[in-house]
Amino acid sequence: MASVDGTVVEKGLVKGTNWWWGAFVIGLAGTILVTGIAPYVVQGTGALGIILIGVMTIAGCFLCLCLAELGTMWPDRTGGIPGYATESFRPLVGNTAARHIGGVSGWAYWLGWFPVAPINVILTASYLAVLFGFSPGHLVAPVGTTWGAPIGVTIIVICLVLLLAIFIPAYLGIRLGAAFATVLGVLSMLPITAMIFLPFFKPSSIHWGNVAGFHLPPHVHASWTFVMAWFFPILWNVIAMEAAACYVGECRGGARDAKIALTAEGVFGMFIYIMTPLMFVAVLGLALTSIDPLTMYLTYTNHIFGPGSWEKWFIGIPLILALALSVLNAIMGVGRSLYQAAEDGLLPRWFEHKNKHGVPDYAMGFNVVCAALLVLLGSPVRIYIISNGGYLLSCTLAFGGYFVYRHMRPDEPRPFRLPTFAKWGALAVFIVWTVIYFFGGWNSPKIVVGPTQGPGLYLLGLLIVALYAPLYWWRAWRERQLAARSPATPAGPAPGSAAAVPGDGGPRPGRMGGEPVAATGAGARAPGRRAAGGGPAAPGGGAAASILAGACPPGVAPRNRLSRARPS
Repeated sequence: MASVDGTVVEKGLVKGTNWWWGAFVIGLAGTILVTGIAPYVVQGTGALGIILIGVMTIAGCFLCLCLAELGTMWPDRTGGIPGYATESFRPLVGNTAARHIGGVSGWAYWLGWFPVAPINVILTASYLAVLFGFSPGHLVAPVGTTWGAPIGVTIIVICLVLLLAIFIPAYLGIRLGAAFATVLGVLSMLPITAMIFLPFFKPSSIHWGNVAGFHLPPHVHASWTFVMAWFFPILWNVIAMEAAACYVGECRGGARDAKIALTAEGVFGMFIYIMTPLMFVAVLGLALTSIDPLTMYLTYTNHIFGPGSWEKWFIGIPLILALALSVLNAIMGVGRSLYQAAEDGLLPRWFEHKNKHGVPDYAMGFNVVCAALLVLLGSPVRIYIISNGGYLLSCTLAFGGYFVYRHMRPDEPRPFRLPTFAKWGALAVFIVWTVIYFFGGWNSPKIVVGPTQGPGLYLLGLLIVALYAPLYWWRAWRERQLAARSPATPAGPAPGSAAAVPGDGGPRPGRMGGEPVAATGAGARAPGRRAAGGGPAAPGGGAAASILAGACPPGVAPRNRLSRARPS
C-alpha cells in the first residue's frame, strides 16, 4: 500500500474517492435513464406500466446487492459486471472458458452502455428545440422507416455537435472529466427528483383516479407476450443502477463503500423509477397517448403550471445538463471497456491506444462514431431494443455467476454477505431474465415499436454481440503473426489460454494459471511493468466504469501520463 498524490494505492488501483463522490454519483448516470423509458412505457402500457417498472426495479435493486457482495470479494477489480463474470464462473467452467464468458459479457456490456450517448443527445436536442422554440427541421429517415423513425435535420445536426463537444472533456482526461462528473452528477438528481414533487405544489393537477385499477390504454389488450415484450426495454433502463458497481474498486472504504454506494443507488433508483411513471399517469391521464415522448417532461410541467411558466426552465436546463452527464459517462466509460478488453487480449490492440492525457482516445472516438450512426435511427425505443441485446445478456450472466460462485464457493471470505437464500433468488431471476431476453426480445419490436416491425432490431443486437468472436480471432491471429516475426523473443501464451495474463501476455500467479494469489494481492504488478489501464484482469473493463476510472486507468496517478500502447 502506498500514497500517490494524496490518494491511497492498493493492489494496483487508485483508491482516490469515497462512495459518495465516486460510485454513487457516477451511478446516477444510470438512474437518469428514466427520462427516456418512462414516457414510452406509460404511453404503451398506461397505468399498468407502473407495476411493470416497479417489479423490474426491485430485481435491479437485488442485482445491486449481489454486485455489492461480489465487489467486496474482489475489491482490486474495477469495471463491475464483466470483471465479476470471469471470477464467478471460474469454479464451474475453468480459467479459459471463464475468461471468454467475461469477454462476451464485456463486449455485450459495451453494446448496452454506449447507446446511452445517442439516446440522450436525441432527448437533449428535442428539449432544446422546445425550450428555445426552434423547428426540428425537415423530417428525414436516413435508414428507412422500417429500421428507423423520421427525425428532423436540425435535431441530427445538434446531436452530432453535442457528441463532438462532449468528446472534448473526455479526450482531455481525468481532471476535466472528474469535474464534469461531480457537477453533473449532483445536477442529475435535481430535475428527476423535482419532477416527482412538483405536482404537490399544485394539488389540483393530481388525479389519483387515473391510477386506479392500473388500467391499460384504450384498445390495448394485455397478455404474457405483451408483458414480456415490454419487460425487455424496461430492463435496459431500470437495471442501469448497477453502474455504481464499476467504481467500487477505486473507493477508499473498500467493502463499506461498496455496501453503502450500491444500497443507496438501489433505494434512490427504486424511488425514481416507480414514482416517475406514477406521477405521469396521475397528472396527464388519457392525454398521455397524444404527447411526444421525447419532450414529455416539459409537457408534464406545462400541464401543472401552464404554458410559458418559469418552472419549465427550472426543470429543463438541469435536465439537459443531467442528460449530458450520461453522454459523457457513456463516451468515457465504454471507451475504457474496449480498452480493457484489448489489454486482456480479447479485442484488437487498436483499442489500447492512449493519448498524452492517458485516456483511450481511439476507443472513445470509436464510441462517438457508433453513437452518431445510432442517432440516424431517430427513436430512442428502437435503440433500446438493439442495445439490450447486449446489456440484458451481461446482467443476466451476473445473476448466473453469483449463483455459481455462492453455491460452489460458499465458504469464501465475504466482507458483505447476503442471506443464503439470495443465491436461489439469483437463480430464479437468471431463469426469468433468460426467458425475457429471448422470448421478450423477439416480440419486443412488434409490440413496443409497432405492429409492422419484425424481429430485425432485436436480431441486430444479437449480431453485434456475436461480433466478439471474429474480433477475438483477429486479435489471436495478429498475436501469432507478431510472434512469428520475432522468433528470437519468447512469445507469451496465446490469448485465451490458461496461462495468458490479461494485458501482459505472460503468466502471473493467482490469475489465469490457477495458483494461489500472491501475498501482494491479486493484480499487483511487479515494479517496472507497464501500467495497464484497468488494473487486474477485468474482461470487458466495465462499460459504465465511472468517468474517473474511464479517464485515468487504475493503478496510475491522475497526474501521470501513460505510455502509448504498443503498435499492432
